[in-house]
Amino acid sequence: MPKTDDTATGLSRRGFLTAAGAGALAVGAVGAWTPAYAIPFGSSGSASGSAGGTTLPAPPNFPSGIDLAQQAYQNWSKEIMLDAVWTSFPKSADDVVVLANWAHANGYTLRPRGAQHGWTPLTVVNGASVDKVILVDTIKHLNGVSVNKGGNPAVVTAGPGATLDAITTALQAEGLGWANLPAPGVLTIGGTLAVDAHGAALPGPGQATAPGHTYGSLSNLVTSLTAVVWTGTEYAQKTYSRNDPKIKPLLTNLGRTFLTSVTMQAGPNFRMRCQSYTDIKWTELFGAKGASGRTFEKYVAENGGVEAIWYPFTDKPWLKVWSMAPSKPAGSREVTGPYNYPFSDNLPEVLTDLLGKMNSGAPGIAPLFGQTMYGTTVAGLAATNANDIWGWSKDIQFYIKATTLRLTEGGGAVITKRENIGQVIHDFTQWFNERIEFYKNKGQYPLNGPVEIRCCGLDEAADVLVPSAGAPTISAMRPRPDHPDWDTAIWLNVLGVPGTPGMFEFYREMEQWMRSHYTGSEYTFRPEWSKGWAFGPNPYTDGGIISGALPQSYREGVPASDNWDTARDTYNELDPHHIYSNTFMDQLLP
Repeated sequence: MPKTDDTATGLSRRGFLTAAGAGALAVGAVGAWTPAYAIPFGSSGSASGSAGGTTLPAPPNFPSGIDLAQQAYQNWSKEIMLDAVWTSFPKSADDVVVLANWAHANGYTLRPRGAQHGWTPLTVVNGASVDKVILVDTIKHLNGVSVNKGGNPAVVTAGPGATLDAITTALQAEGLGWANLPAPGVLTIGGTLAVDAHGAALPGPGQATAPGHTYGSLSNLVTSLTAVVWTGTEYAQKTYSRNDPKIKPLLTNLGRTFLTSVTMQAGPNFRMRCQSYTDIKWTELFGAKGASGRTFEKYVAENGGVEAIWYPFTDKPWLKVWSMAPSKPAGSREVTGPYNYPFSDNLPEVLTDLLGKMNSGAPGIAPLFGQTMYGTTVAGLAATNANDIWGWSKDIQFYIKATTLRLTEGGGAVITKRENIGQVIHDFTQWFNERIEFYKNKGQYPLNGPVEIRCCGLDEAADVLVPSAGAPTISAMRPRPDHPDWDTAIWLNVLGVPGTPGMFEFYREMEQWMRSHYTGSEYTFRPEWSKGWAFGPNPYTDGGIISGALPQSYREGVPASDNWDTARDTYNELDPHHIYSNTFMDQLLP
């Protein structure tokens, strides 16, 4: 990675991190991170300035009127970090068009930059040259939000840098909302659609999907979008309606295009309840299909949305259960804003100290770390009266802030029918516990973060209220026409502290088991685009998965006229010069 000249800037890579006082790992894993500085193009600190500053060559003939600066970049888990990369700040969609044509003429690539809340090398590749890369910030200016409540359907139109917080706040002001939201409201809508973001929502008993809502990905809510694409002679804006077949690969696009505007349907807002349980043993909660007791399967059947967070080397997960509740239940506490679990966003010193010790060569304290996390959760829920909360949909579904624990993550989605939820989760948790105990008995602790288990629906055609050409082509939640009874995505993820010895090897073992176990006539396995996958010595390095098993999961059971290959062809048609790509994307989608 490029190294910043400390003499010229007065700051080193570590100087960009704003968390303080928590030890080496805590600095890398806890706390909100923001770039500490930006060196404007043409200043004495940039490569184009007379003082001879940082390492990046000046972009030639860069368009006047568009701000450009060298700025640090870092992904969510801090595993991809750059001291300096050229970052532009377009003020309008027209500026994006100018940037696209400049990049094509000068041999540069453009990578959209949103909240940086991801793990993958879809934006920049760790260790690759960024000499001819321009990040395009969407948050500063391309963030407008407009709601048309009186439309048929009601819609919201947003710029790519508008956050989910901003969009759902605008919707709520008009009595509208979305039924299935990711936990971090900081995500931009452009980034959300790039990786088919989703929540942990399923319809409860007798509860059909209300008009305007979906229990699949947010990509399934899109009614139209505008992207900057190649017209045959230049890059220009083009709007695609949902009934245009070319829109389907753009609905989940991995950053292989540049959206400048998106219009999405919405439905009537609603009140929700979230109850937390921390007293159910994992062996009971993750019981097999049809098992008695307080099982994950039973909570889904009775309520709909369920999530389990199972801390390492503990017996009782933190279970969240969401349900529709038009009136406040007697035992609930009303909340009027999101992020109602502050104890999980701001870790106590005892936990940051343990993180620092693990990073300093004491991985064997992983059991104590897990037990302390569990204890912190139980105490925090009680102290904040958050075991049973009630409020508007966004306020109950958003709960992860930028200050939460920064861990790496591996896993994926099992696509199956709802009645298989219990068996899928039982099989995985039994396998996981056996392997963790196996390594523990050898004195090894390759995983030290929680297991996260969630479920949501698929991108059903019936949810779309405008004429539609079909589901997002490469969404993990795309239905399989050959299995119309498959209606559920079960998300199985395991988190770990970056740098833990043996972690990637464990993730590889886990991914291989998932791919071999969840297959055949009952299941298929797909990656979660924003998380870790294709594990070899490192994530995103298993060529057999990248060029074989992964694309194949978007060929099986779907028409040859609308699969992985046609999506790739569309990206190459709309961006034949690969200005919206990088070395990893060129391998994944050549």
